[in-house]
Amino acid sequence: MDKIPVIIDCDPGLDDALMLMLAHGSGRFDIRAVTISAGKQTQAKTLQNALKILTLIGATDIPVHHGAEKPLLRDLVVSNDVHGESGLDGPSLPIPEMQAQPVSAVEGIASILSASETPITIAATGPLTNIATFLLAYPQLKSKIERISLMGGGIFRGNMTPLAEFNIYTDPEAAAIVFRAGVPITMCGLDVTHKALVFQKDIDLFRALGNQAGQVAADLMDFFSIFYRENRVELNGGAAMHDPCAIAWLMNPGIFTTKSCYVDVETKGELTSGATVVDFYNTLHKEPNATVAYDIDRDAFLDMLFNAIKALP
Repeated sequence: MDKIPVIIDCDPGLDDALMLMLAHGSGRFDIRAVTISAGKQTQAKTLQNALKILTLIGATDIPVHHGAEKPLLRDLVVSNDVHGESGLDGPSLPIPEMQAQPVSAVEGIASILSASETPITIAATGPLTNIATFLLAYPQLKSKIERISLMGGGIFRGNMTPLAEFNIYTDPEAAAIVFRAGVPITMCGLDVTHKALVFQKDIDLFRALGNQAGQVAADLMDFFSIFYRENRVELNGGAAMHDPCAIAWLMNPGIFTTKSCYVDVETKGELTSGATVVDFYNTLHKEPNATVAYDIDRDAFLDMLFNAIKALP
């Protein structure tokens, strides 16, 4: 089976770390680069976190590019309450054995797409600042993007406001640019990621793998679970594995339930800024611009994650 060429744009982040484990450990991807945005923490912290995780999983040959320091038009909002002061609180992580590339995320994406003979998929699991900036700077390269598989938004719910999810809320202007770009998009929002849950019995299985990646994965999930058990009691002790969904869909879309919808982003609403407006019932009669996931086979998803982390050091 041919590997899927992909650029991963992320803001590690506990669930970004698990997403990188899934992407690399699965063996299904030709990861051309990892580009970093500020989001769950500052750019300096998310960049270091990416270098630590890639060192942990033996992926030091993957180029890493520093990205946006802040959203396009807004001040940066970080997520200390969920991901901790470092963005990766919980596990013990190695000192990075690699350094970031000297060129920026946008320039790195442009260089990779320009050189590629075939279109490349982008998996985006943080604020969409880097991707939007790239689309504005290099519109001629848009056709070289096979698809953007992103974690962000929600159909019927938010987590920063009643309707706005963190990644989109952090930089709604960037998200609006991406959704309006005419590139094929898969959106894994809160409606599906709140069904991609890990419970304590699952965490114990990851720890029992006995490898370093399994231990770190379990520690990440333990720390992540603290917030969910205190603040998302409706999930009955489960912690949502948001970012791995964007990679899991690329690996096996069949484990997801999706619908083609028109999606736009609210940038000006007094109560709804950062909300993804998903026309789930086709009331606007506009051409769909996204494949929107809203359900998942949790057991199949966990098997996928478990097998990938099992294959890591």
